[in-house]
Amino acid sequence: MRKILLLFIASGFFYQAKAQSGLYQTGLEKKIDDAYELFDKHHYSASKLEFENLKEEELTASQRIDVDFYHAVSALKIENPDGPSLVENITKNYPTDPKANEAAFLLGDYYFEKRHYKVAIEKYNMVNVDVVSLEDRSKLYFKTGYAYFQLKDYANAARYFDPVKKMQTSYTGDGYYYAGYVAMELNKYDQAIADFKQADRYPEYQPKVPYMLSELYYRQQQYDELIAYATPITQSRNNLDRKEGIYLLLAEAYYERRDFNNAATYYDAFSKTGRGNMSREQMYKAGVAQFKVQKYQQATDYFKKVALENDRLGQVSSYYLGHSYLKLNNPQYAVTSFSTAYKSDFDSNIQEEALFNFAKLNLEKGSFQEAINAMDSYLQKYPQGQNVAEVENLLSDALINTNNYLRAIEHIERMSNKSLRIRAAYQKVTYYQGITYYRNKRYKEAITYFDKSIAYPVDKAIVHEAFFWKAEAYAAGDNMKEAIRAYEQVTGMRLTSLDPALIRSHYGLGYAYFNTQQYAKAENQFRSYIDKVKKSDVQSYYDDAVMRLGDCYYIQKKFDNALSTFRRAIDDRNPEADYAHYMAGVVLNFQNRNREAIAELDRGLSRYPNSRFMDDIVFQKAQINMEESNYAEARQGYSQLINQSPNSPFVPFALEGRAIASYSLKNYDQTINDYKKILDSYPNATNADAALVGLQEALSLQGRSGEFSNYLSDYKTANPGNESLQSIEFEAAKNLFFNQSYQESIRAFETYLKSYPNSGQKQEANYFIGDAYYRLGQKDQALQTFYDLEGMGASSHRAKAIQRIAEIEFEKKNYQKAIPYFISSSKVARDRIEEYEAYKGLMTAYYETSKFDSASFYADKVIALGDITADAEANALLIKAKSLLKTGKTAAAQDELMVLLNESESIQGAEALYLLSLSFHESGNFTQSNETIFSFSEKYAVYDYWYGKCFVLLAKNYKGLNENFQAKATLESVIENAKNEQIIQEAKAELEAIQ
Repeated sequence: MRKILLLFIASGFFYQAKAQSGLYQTGLEKKIDDAYELFDKHHYSASKLEFENLKEEELTASQRIDVDFYHAVSALKIENPDGPSLVENITKNYPTDPKANEAAFLLGDYYFEKRHYKVAIEKYNMVNVDVVSLEDRSKLYFKTGYAYFQLKDYANAARYFDPVKKMQTSYTGDGYYYAGYVAMELNKYDQAIADFKQADRYPEYQPKVPYMLSELYYRQQQYDELIAYATPITQSRNNLDRKEGIYLLLAEAYYERRDFNNAATYYDAFSKTGRGNMSREQMYKAGVAQFKVQKYQQATDYFKKVALENDRLGQVSSYYLGHSYLKLNNPQYAVTSFSTAYKSDFDSNIQEEALFNFAKLNLEKGSFQEAINAMDSYLQKYPQGQNVAEVENLLSDALINTNNYLRAIEHIERMSNKSLRIRAAYQKVTYYQGITYYRNKRYKEAITYFDKSIAYPVDKAIVHEAFFWKAEAYAAGDNMKEAIRAYEQVTGMRLTSLDPALIRSHYGLGYAYFNTQQYAKAENQFRSYIDKVKKSDVQSYYDDAVMRLGDCYYIQKKFDNALSTFRRAIDDRNPEADYAHYMAGVVLNFQNRNREAIAELDRGLSRYPNSRFMDDIVFQKAQINMEESNYAEARQGYSQLINQSPNSPFVPFALEGRAIASYSLKNYDQTINDYKKILDSYPNATNADAALVGLQEALSLQGRSGEFSNYLSDYKTANPGNESLQSIEFEAAKNLFFNQSYQESIRAFETYLKSYPNSGQKQEANYFIGDAYYRLGQKDQALQTFYDLEGMGASSHRAKAIQRIAEIEFEKKNYQKAIPYFISSSKVARDRIEEYEAYKGLMTAYYETSKFDSASFYADKVIALGDITADAEANALLIKAKSLLKTGKTAAAQDELMVLLNESESIQGAEALYLLSLSFHESGNFTQSNETIFSFSEKYAVYDYWYGKCFVLLAKNYKGLNENFQAKATLESVIENAKNEQIIQEAKAELEAIQ
């Protein structure tokens, strides 16, 4: 509407004419003229005052009306509070005067401009239209109509707009336009179209009319007329109002005509203007149009906004969204979209199809457990569904490949009729569950599931593997009899010589025989393993098998074979070459080739100065020197061992050897001191009696026989005869311990120590007491006992006590206290298991005390030892990666985490997946974080906590990528399916933040 100005009084000529009759002015007339002049110059405040003063004058009737009128108008102009009432009084006081008509018009305009439309109408209705000009009449009708229009009284509005259309005035175009608008609101579409077409002849309405006409055609579903009219208009007129609205109407019209190409074009045109918003239904249609013309990325931009709401439109949009993402080769987004669609029940057909697609897609991308659950749901909800046959076939594939084996096993065991494919799946998943239990050291459960697998012998290779791992589980549980039986079932099968199960069974059986002292049988198995493994690609324990074969030869006194085997290990640079040097020296000694033996031992000392067999080598070399009567060299070797390894079990024997060497060198004082040391510190050592005899002889030679009686008395106390009560009591206490009657054994050992406080078994008894407390879970009492034992001086039991102290302080989270004891334990470790326990403790304790470089150092040592236990390397890799993350070495940490992901399906791998994905998230690499989760998460689905953490993180990544639909759907899925309450609460908090 063009700007409507406040009506000014048409009779201004009157006062202007009077003001010009200056020749005949009186004083009063002069004042009146001055007031008119102020009014004419818009000095309304001044003119109001002047006209107010004039009211006190003696005025004619005509002058009185004019003064009252202009005084009232001046008050109205300056927004004086009494202005409207003053003008109102003109209509009341002078109802027959033309000024009353002007006052009513003026009041109408006043209230019109104030948007007090009801009052404006009332005042306009007071105007006598018969006495005003055509222009003013047109204006009056238009304004009255417009006031009704604003009050949404369209019927009355039409009554006033219609006469304006017939008057050829400046308001004619306004009349047509608003008459058209009113007709449209009254659903008189033909009349509206006619009026708008007339309004289109007026330049001021040419930008406005096209949208209104387009809207009218659309309302009447005259889509062809809309397209024919609006398409050229949008191209020819540049100044169109609401051009974006015309684009949207065109898009809708083309959509209704199923012209999806043009519909997509105009939906895009609307969006690109950046003005206005589509309704959800329009966004849905835009998505469909883009989908139909294969513009799938644009389709997702529309669908994912509509899909946020849980209604029928949201369900259909989610379904389309799933198919769009499939076309874009984005299966993960597609899965989430189908998931949302099938969880809505507004359209059962879409629900069924979405569930089927969700199941099939999960299977294709390797999310087997999700696929199984979905196919279960499908078969339960749609037993007569059109996809039942395909679902049943797909289900068998999913069951074979899932890593939630217990769930798959439970599902299959419920099935009454098991096809060959299902029986094959059952054989596999029970085997895999057996492996899982084995890795978690739950050996009895592992054996149960291996037996279940063996009961369905569809795949012979799996049968062989199941028997092998059943044997491994028995061996790990220390049931060698059953282990041997299971291994022999594999070796007794008619397998090819390079069958992996057969080769590994030779190795396992070799150890089982070795540990049960069947050395000839062990020899055969290790030899078979060595011969076959070199020709295969089976993971090789070749180096270890060579060592054990050498041991078998040695124990059976096949010295030539033993020597050649150990030398082969040395030449092959076997990781245990230090042990091979030692054993080669021992064998050469047995063959009386002592010069060669010493040379071999020296090579071991020089090449492996930190060997854990250092004590063995030094002692053996000293022994050979003794045999060769090289007493000085022998004494030097014994002294080296005693000084460097005071806790070594060889010390009592080294003291004896040094005593004999000193005796031979006639150093009797040294001889006497070493024998006394044995009797004082190791009174129940196996060589204590020999020390007593040697001491007696050495003291006699020195004329000090009187000293001997005291040692003899102590010896008898420490070493009573086998039939003595002391020995019986000690053995009885030990039997209670080994029968797991730990509380009774503690009482028995304490009674023993009270009865025999000077017993040579004092340290051993204390160790048993501490260990019994430990096994009872009474860690504080155990710890105090082991600390007491540590303070008793050197002994073989002191080393065990140190190890226990480290373990208990670690369990109590006293990491700083545990560290020095783990270090001591690592120095006296006699085998790889003891080394592993010490290094593992140090690795973890240093990590917990924030000494991350040290944690990483010991993690490398654990890794170097290999898979001592099922999770040894995995745990070490995880600690190392976490230590690197803590020290800001993110790239190196990510490398370690990736190694762990590729090599392990353990819980450490699950945590590694979360940490690696989190590191990408924190650096803003949301897509890479998601891709990492997608690539690896399926194999960790059994670890509820870390699996859930990964998917909450997935939702956070989606938020970072502005994919709120995906984030919302992911969190809803976590809340629905997670079993861990902490994860559920995390997901709910994230979901609330999105909504």
